[in-house]
Amino acid sequence: MTDGPEDGGAPAAPEPDCRFVLANERTFLAWQRTALGLLALSVAVVQLLPRPLATGPAQAFGLALNLLAMLAAGMGIRRWAQSERAIRRGEPLPKQPPPWYLGAGIVLVCVIALVVIAAAR
Repeated sequence: MTDGPEDGGAPAAPEPDCRFVLANERTFLAWQRTALGLLALSVAVVQLLPRPLATGPAQAFGLALNLLAMLAAGMGIRRWAQSERAIRRGEPLPKQPPPWYLGAGIVLVCVIALVVIAAAR
């Protein structure tokens, strides 16, 4: 019992090509994997470093990683929803700025890790 043109209702919207929908889901999952990796690293920094290193700066570093993970997860949800809406409506995909904050955050993580490794020697 669907309302279609033969029932006098509005015509049903055509289903989008499943390849586009699945590609959008894969991209969403990549954002979530990135967020989970950052979250795991934040827990490792705070919980697995020896006690003298795991206080103060290391806790701030762990918090920064956690915030970066939340940002990545949130942006993944936002980008997925915007792309899904455009795909379903048959519109062009929205212009989205590159995730510079994620790249900058990862570079910062690498620099801090080098400093921690150098200080531990």
